[in-house]
Amino acid sequence: MSQTIIKGICSDISSEGLGIVKANWMVIMVNGLLLGEEADIQIDYKRAGVFYGHIKKLYNLSKDRIKLECPVASACGGCTFQNATYEYELAFKKKKVEDALKRIGGLDVKINEIIGMENPSNYRNKIQVPFGKENHHVVYGFYKANTHKIIPIKKCAIEDELASPILMDIASLMDSMHIEPYHEDSRNGTIRHVLIRTSHTTREVMVVLITNAKTFPSRNNFVKALTSKHPEIKSVVQNINLRDTNVILGEKEEVLFGKPFISDSLLGIEFHISSKSFFQVNPVQCEKLYQKALEFANLNKDDEVLDAYAGVATIGAICAKHVKKVTSVELVHEAVMNAKDNIKRNNISNMEVIEADCTKYLLENDKHFDVVIMDPPRKGSTPEFLNALKKSKPSKIVYISCEPSTLARDLKILSDTYQINNVSCVDMFPRSFHIETIVLLVKR
Repeated sequence: MSQTIIKGICSDISSEGLGIVKANWMVIMVNGLLLGEEADIQIDYKRAGVFYGHIKKLYNLSKDRIKLECPVASACGGCTFQNATYEYELAFKKKKVEDALKRIGGLDVKINEIIGMENPSNYRNKIQVPFGKENHHVVYGFYKANTHKIIPIKKCAIEDELASPILMDIASLMDSMHIEPYHEDSRNGTIRHVLIRTSHTTREVMVVLITNAKTFPSRNNFVKALTSKHPEIKSVVQNINLRDTNVILGEKEEVLFGKPFISDSLLGIEFHISSKSFFQVNPVQCEKLYQKALEFANLNKDDEVLDAYAGVATIGAICAKHVKKVTSVELVHEAVMNAKDNIKRNNISNMEVIEADCTKYLLENDKHFDVVIMDPPRKGSTPEFLNALKKSKPSKIVYISCEPSTLARDLKILSDTYQINNVSCVDMFPRSFHIETIVLLVKR
């Protein structure tokens, strides 16, 4: 299989940004192949009846192909569109949303022009990387697709520029202090992953060391050396994960330096962000997203708003000054604590944060809301929540989604009671195949 070479033309792009080649009886997915390009493709493996391969030789290069900004983009697989113009990427993302809404939701709706980013690089305020060993030295990077093999990387093209030198010094200190990285197969070693969060506005940095032990040799000296080299680090947290699992973060944590959070702000509201808090990874585009949500919601002083799947209640806090009351509902305890702190810090008196499952809360509380703003995880909402929402009959729903397929599925459930009045896309994740969509639904 690995020696099979197929020559073909890219006739379409998959929802994950892979080039689709149909040659003879085969359907082949190829990373980095642009629409209309012809290539010799080496077949790597087959899954669920579809072949996957990589480019051996390119012919008829697309006018949209550009030089790779990141030297390991093709091996890493995290940035699907590092080799394409930003215009090509945005066009793909808009079509992806249109196709999902039509194919899955049966919805033929017009989408406004996609809101792109002025500079689609170094935008991520959160990065988490595994650590390992290569040639007797500590390395870090990203796992190669479908493997536990680390692709070493010194600088990621989409991470905040503050993160790269910190990661380099962590690896260097681990080498000099003989702190072993965790090995997936033997389950030996200490440092499993490192998570770095950066603040766009204050430029504060949080470093989270995810470990396979409750403590580790030279811990205090390690933290002291790291924070001396990088005064921008305001928080170092040890997260303890003793489980044999692919889940990165464990349950127990200890603050080793500074405070248990960093501060950032969106549209004039200040937020505290802990290691486990959900906070949008692209603050520049997040402000554009929330401005669009406010525009769609068209709030007034008499409105009562439900902020569902609230996270640290970012959108709820931003809405509060425009309405009578905001009720934010979130299940993750740490996010709820951050949200309550955020309300207090910003002197918001007309907002309540409830720790509960959104579906359970809506089913158990016979309460009417004028506007519901919902931002569920990638898996979308649930039929139970959506049907409860229809029964409570809010005048407007603003649905924010990071996954077009689950958005389309959920909109189909709502479509008998609500009509779609507006759809926009905001590119929160440049160079990846992901796209954020915001929809205004109005009660029929």
